[in-house]
Amino acid sequence: MVLLPNVLVSLLGLTAPALERPATPATPAVERTTEEALYDRIGLEDLMDLPVFSDALHSLKDHGINGGVLAIADMSRPSTEPRLTVIDLGSGKVLLHTWVAHGQATGELMAEHFSDREGSHQTSLGLYRVGPEIISPKHGPALLLHGLDRGINGHALEREIIMHGADYVSQAFINANGRLGRSWGCPAVPEEEMPRLIRLLADGGLLYVHA
Repeated sequence: MVLLPNVLVSLLGLTAPALERPATPATPAVERTTEEALYDRIGLEDLMDLPVFSDALHSLKDHGINGGVLAIADMSRPSTEPRLTVIDLGSGKVLLHTWVAHGQATGELMAEHFSDREGSHQTSLGLYRVGPEIISPKHGPALLLHGLDRGINGHALEREIIMHGADYVSQAFINANGRLGRSWGCPAVPEEEMPRLIRLLADGGLLYVHA
């Protein structure tokens, strides 16, 4: 059989067989993780980075904890930024977003050094279960913190690491000093927010400290 060039085929009024073109492969859909979906649903994009939220959720999973009210202290941000975010994982709502201080020996504006050692005056990272409200002789109403990560925050009770209010956690202190004040290792919060944090976290809430 003689194959005719396309021009000759056209002149003779013949129909050239259609050339089959390879199909363009479909672009595969990008599958979103559970963490990404929840991050977007809660609306955390302006409050913390996705890896911070993902690390907190993985920590809960590692400890066999599912849901509840979770406070995330993002110590990778400067202390001048609100970096404590309280989230109801069940309803997918942000309940509070405010400042939180780090320890004196952890750093100045940025948190850089972390320890679980008694007398270090440094912040400890990891996951904590929030205990009952107590009355601190120095700080007033406060929350006990039980460190759940041995070797990272397991000495929280012996170190008397508590969540408490402090006057050095305020916009006025930032304006005067260029940073928040610092604690002896406790996650100190604005005095006016302490009653609300007690209501949200006492006896069963969770705190995850990230850096």
